[in-house]
Amino acid sequence: MKIPLDLARTLAAVVDAGTFEAAAADLSVTPSAVSQRVKQLEQRLGRVLVVRSKPVRVTEAGAAVVRLARQLALLEHDALAAFGGEDATSARPTTVPLAVNADSLGTWFLPALARIAERHPVVFDLHRHDQDFTAELLESGSVMGAVTSQATPVAGCLVRPLGVMRYTAVATPDWIARWCPGGVDVGALGIAPRVDFDRRDDLQAEYLRRLGADGSEPPRHYVPASNDFATAVKLGLGWGLLPGFQSDAELARGELVGIGGPPIDVPLYWQQWNLGSPLLDAIADGITRDARIALAPVA
Repeated sequence: MKIPLDLARTLAAVVDAGTFEAAAADLSVTPSAVSQRVKQLEQRLGRVLVVRSKPVRVTEAGAAVVRLARQLALLEHDALAAFGGEDATSARPTTVPLAVNADSLGTWFLPALARIAERHPVVFDLHRHDQDFTAELLESGSVMGAVTSQATPVAGCLVRPLGVMRYTAVATPDWIARWCPGGVDVGALGIAPRVDFDRRDDLQAEYLRRLGADGSEPPRHYVPASNDFATAVKLGLGWGLLPGFQSDAELARGELVGIGGPPIDVPLYWQQWNLGSPLLDAIADGITRDARIALAPVA
């Protein structure tokens, strides 16, 4: 059994675009042609590769084919770059999908990518996800590299330590006066509102558990963007855990107050496909370099 590479690339285009119609526009063909190519590939492999919803959902078998298409595109870029001269400079930039947690994306990660893009013909397709779940996108083949809290390498991947992001529980003085007039303690935090990033954010709940409180009880605001999350805490919607680079200035000015308890340290790692790709290695080097400047070292 062989996988026709042109059909694999078409499937990847469908998954990236989300619909057959959008993929057809990207490939400059008709939606019917895209549908026929995917159907032909499914018949050849004897597997359903995508669920035809909007957006499409890739199946486990389809994810393996998409991963192959992405790997081939990356290796093709490396081969053209090795030719040098006009072949390298005139080549269309290669798209590299990466997964990253929101706090890294909102601080040190984008400057690292900007420096990489200055030196290499590459564009980035970023997937924002909680650091505890970005490795899932590597496993599915959706991304080539990820900032993750998972130290154990995903199958077929390499891992490097990046550093530790330290979070401190903070609130505004007005919030403390309103919700904790007798002082911040486990009882007060058990009923006072907090800010969570989204429904998968376990950081504040973990902090409460370490204090001996029930992290599932307090009311919470959901603010799913890193800078907006910090703004919500600074406006007094609730208490929350912020990394130092989002709270140090306000703590120094007294606009935020630490509410006690231990800080939460989240070690971060870089995982990428083990392809021996010069481009992917250059991306890893740039990300690792900037992370080790911005983050505390992993113990």
